[in-house]
Amino acid sequence: MITHEPNPRYVASPDRYQSMSYPRCGKSGLRLPQLSLGLWQNFGAVDSLANARSMIHRAFDLGINHFDLANNYGPNFGSAESTFGQVMAEGLSHYRDELIISSKAGYDMWPGPYGIGGSRKYLVASCDQSLKRCGVEYFDIFYSHCFDPETPLEETMQALDYIVRSGRALYAGISSYDPEQTRQAAAILKDLGTPLLIHQPRYNLFDRWIEDGLTDVLDDEGVGAIVFSPLSQGMLTNKYLGGIPKDSRAARGEQIYLSENDITESTIAKIKALNEVAEARGQSLAQMALAWVLNNKTVTSAIIGASRVEQIEDSVAALKNTAFSHAELKKIDDIVA
Repeated sequence: MITHEPNPRYVASPDRYQSMSYPRCGKSGLRLPQLSLGLWQNFGAVDSLANARSMIHRAFDLGINHFDLANNYGPNFGSAESTFGQVMAEGLSHYRDELIISSKAGYDMWPGPYGIGGSRKYLVASCDQSLKRCGVEYFDIFYSHCFDPETPLEETMQALDYIVRSGRALYAGISSYDPEQTRQAAAILKDLGTPLLIHQPRYNLFDRWIEDGLTDVLDDEGVGAIVFSPLSQGMLTNKYLGGIPKDSRAARGEQIYLSENDITESTIAKIKALNEVAEARGQSLAQMALAWVLNNKTVTSAIIGASRVEQIEDSVAALKNTAFSHAELKKIDDIVA
């Protein structure tokens, strides 16, 4: 137990590892928390630094030691990494060896042909920039954020291999690759001597595409899965039980990932039916949705987002009940079919 801290600005809870489980990621030696904190939204330059700091600290106090970033998280691009870097510098860096810090590159980042895609030039340059913004010497995981059809897959995987071999990252990952792309990427990395550690796909009760072949590939290759959007951009919460609130994400015109068109009468009916199942389990809808994705044996961890500390606490409480009966799973399947 740490009894004195060189940086008193933040002292982590001594009980931080008491209630969180850390399943092994695929066939690797790396263990990830069942829940990871994503900094996709609410950690940018337009957001409160104090709130971001509080959420990161509370997450770590609850055993969430994996923080998921990307070069273009913000807004503005890069600002989520800068926010995280500031929190690290203010006290979290003392716990660096307890943390899993990941970042990604692939989507549009800066002007010109070398600011997007899967080329070696873009991935390496972006990794270097991300390391500076986060204020760390290496990432634990660095991802190809998306498949680039205009770049040979061999080049993209060679770039990830180089990033690992050069000490910029410890492990290589990919995100949103389809089953065949994933199998090819895993084979290339295996030949290079840098195994594919992890795949990060979207997965939730309303989007189950990974069940159509991807999980089979991941199981065959010994690759772990960490899923994003387990709450379907907030749809799988009690927020939309009565329609679309004015302050919700779906009502915000600047959001491109969820709009009022996504919240149909049919969707609301499914949300209400799922909420009844959750209540019977003694959980909120969000808690049941998290427990459901973790019930998939291929899933190592689920990435949660948050805009306030209480949401993180509510998500961690979901881990008290992650088991489902056959009847519950069938009822859920019937609702979302």
